[in-house]
Amino acid sequence: MTDSYGRTIDYMRVSITDRCNLRCRYCMPHGIKTIPMKEILTFEEIASVVRSGADLGIRKIKVTGGEPLVRRGCSHLIERLKEIPGIEEVTVTTNGVLLYSYLEELKEAGTDGINISLDTLNAKRYKEITGYDSLDTVLRGIQAALKTDIPIKTNTVVQEQMDKEEWLPLVMMAKDVPIDVRFIEMMPVGYGKKLDSGEYESLQAEIRSQFPDMKADMSRHGNGPAEYYKIPGFRGSIGFIAAMHGKFCSSCNRLRLTSTGFLKSCLCYDDGTDLKRILRAKSKIEGFEKNDLPPERKLRQAIENTIREKPKAHCFEEQEQITESGVMASIGG
Repeated sequence: MTDSYGRTIDYMRVSITDRCNLRCRYCMPHGIKTIPMKEILTFEEIASVVRSGADLGIRKIKVTGGEPLVRRGCSHLIERLKEIPGIEEVTVTTNGVLLYSYLEELKEAGTDGINISLDTLNAKRYKEITGYDSLDTVLRGIQAALKTDIPIKTNTVVQEQMDKEEWLPLVMMAKDVPIDVRFIEMMPVGYGKKLDSGEYESLQAEIRSQFPDMKADMSRHGNGPAEYYKIPGFRGSIGFIAAMHGKFCSSCNRLRLTSTGFLKSCLCYDDGTDLKRILRAKSKIEGFEKNDLPPERKLRQAIENTIREKPKAHCFEEQEQITESGVMASIGG
């Protein structure tokens, strides 16, 4: 369906956990408390939301976290979501630590794409950012994934101190293998508000200066807002996602479902709908209280209302107007 500004909303990011096996400083640093499991949506509840979303025109699902692979049964959920009528693609975003271990399951589930968070190829820097010495494990998973037919992308959040020695090895990953290497502007949400996001525009200029023959790549790469470029002789592409300097709200097609069942229409604001309250509405049956799924119509109506109330644009450039106070790990980045 379309929202009140004529945008077709066909993409839903679904966080299945707020837990993670890394402690990236801009997302989930050490000391952050996780949500009790009883507050997290069950897979049955997630499937109910996606079914109702599909009835309204949702066609693509991104499974996220936290780190989705730390939740047991993630691959089975992906398989289940792909069976829902109307759902055309189910992809997953992971930090890659468990990718090698679960790759075969993800492939068998029919996963349509894997995005891997990878902020650096420098082992020392990787540990500084994530809190763990897991770079070799992540790279092993990436190498194995590239041997499958699943499209692979990497996501690099642009941070301070990202000089040529750091970004060039990332770019060069796309030379000999069909991988999309993407650079993402840090958004002022959660702990990202407190960090220096680096000079995103300067980084783009540096990469273009290093590769002056880089041309726009207009082929389809997925469901997100990245702008892609092709470097002559490279098998993969280079992508840029600039939420602030390249504001793409006019074409935003997404909703976000948090792990606790709150449906958000924009990352910038705390507005949305508590679908868990609807999913877990209690009714008395023969004197007993029973957790019972609400009628599909009621759930669809709540999702439809959220779509219609989607704001025209975010306000990241005016931080005092941002109302979202949660951290990315709990929102579902």
